[in-house]
Amino acid sequence: MSDAAMKLPRVPVGEWFDGLVSWCTDNLAWLFDGIGSAIEASVDGLTDVLTILPPLGLTLVLAVIALVLSGWRLALFTVLGFALVDSMELWEPAMDSLALVLVSALVSTVVAIPIGIAAARSDMVSRIVRPVLDFMQTMPAFVYLIPAIFFFSIGSVPGVVATVIFAMPPGVRLTELGIRGVDPEMVEAGEAFGTPPGRILTRIQIPLAMPSIMAGVNQLIMLSLSMVVIAGMVGAGGLGGEVLEGINRVDVAKGFEGGIAVVVLAIYLDRLTGALGDGPGMLRALFSRRRAAEPVPVAVAAGTSN
Repeated sequence: MSDAAMKLPRVPVGEWFDGLVSWCTDNLAWLFDGIGSAIEASVDGLTDVLTILPPLGLTLVLAVIALVLSGWRLALFTVLGFALVDSMELWEPAMDSLALVLVSALVSTVVAIPIGIAAARSDMVSRIVRPVLDFMQTMPAFVYLIPAIFFFSIGSVPGVVATVIFAMPPGVRLTELGIRGVDPEMVEAGEAFGTPPGRILTRIQIPLAMPSIMAGVNQLIMLSLSMVVIAGMVGAGGLGGEVLEGINRVDVAKGFEGGIAVVVLAIYLDRLTGALGDGPGMLRALFSRRRAAEPVPVAVAAGTSN
């Protein structure tokens, strides 16, 4: 038997997907225009907010946020790191990338957490969602840019859409894992007192699963930052554009400086979201001191001595 006869017929998966993209482009243009306008307005608006203050002013604001939520170490790193970004004359690209990442992370979080909750509460939803998440995580990130360009043209919008698709799976997985990991006895105790399922979710399961949920948010933010350079390939600009320009020109200095600026943003956002998962550090410490300094009521003290 010849080799030609043994070969399986080609399955035109690529052509089917191309036909689906063309159909969506022809029939759902109004939807993509609306989504594109909303994303572009969000990114541009957030960029304008981040650039209202001079670099030193915004650096101090970010340092105060880091001090309150995490501690003096992150605050010191914030001052030194963002001062370095400004000294490399990369402040505006860094703010463009920060706005892109924050919008992408917000959209990913808003979509991922409800899906994770639904998957945790329904085994059928979990079985449906799991292979979809596997597909989204294993597909090369560059592939997402192709339909995104068809739907949204060139600019920051396809970068945000591709970033959302690429970064969302960890948020869904860790939200489901956190809620499924809640002690069943806690849920049973709530049900024994006649608590409705909605209140069990919001008062018991979500608060106890918050460390895992925040870990998912942290991971999707990190993945969003990893897409910055790739988003620069479709005209998103920012630090991705700087790194891409360094690659095209074989300019080691320009590419390295852009990479250092991305690292500064990554460390800041990583430590900040990590602190949110554990609770505000300085506020918690001040509250604990205040509670410790409060006088113990006489009746309580007498009861304790007895």
